[in-house]
Amino acid sequence: MLPRSSAAVPTSFAADERLRWVERIAKLMDSQFALPGTRFRFGLDPLLGLLPVVGDLSTTVVSVALLMTMFRHGASGAVVVRMALNILIDTVVGGIPILGNLFDFAYKSNERNVALLRAHYAEGRHPGSGKGLVLLLLLFLAAVVALVGWGSVVLLKWGWQQFS
Repeated sequence: MLPRSSAAVPTSFAADERLRWVERIAKLMDSQFALPGTRFRFGLDPLLGLLPVVGDLSTTVVSVALLMTMFRHGASGAVVVRMALNILIDTVVGGIPILGNLFDFAYKSNERNVALLRAHYAEGRHPGSGKGLVLLLLLFLAAVVALVGWGSVVLLKWGWQQFS
């Protein structure tokens, strides 16, 4: 993550290089690549999601890092809560074998979060604080990630025993 700056919170999305960095990482994760001859775009998130456990956990860590960066640099509590819900949905559904892999190609949580932040800056939408709820949501997200990891390991062990 980027170091905390002593500068004031930016007044616009484009005014802060750190937020443009967040936008670039979100694009890399969600829509950096295009399928030739189509308008279909995808990023590293669905590709990494093809790797059992490690892929899903790594994409969640990147999403949470982006969330924390946006929170540290001006996102209101209400925006952060909505962003965390996007990450939670992506993590929970994305962790389901096969269905989750297909879901990762369509549900671009990082780009949704950047759009929420842009709306927050441009239109002043989603004001307010949600720090307590954010903490609770992040704890819940950590528990879900741990359960998905544990379940994946159990499933892999079971499959290994059945087919070896």
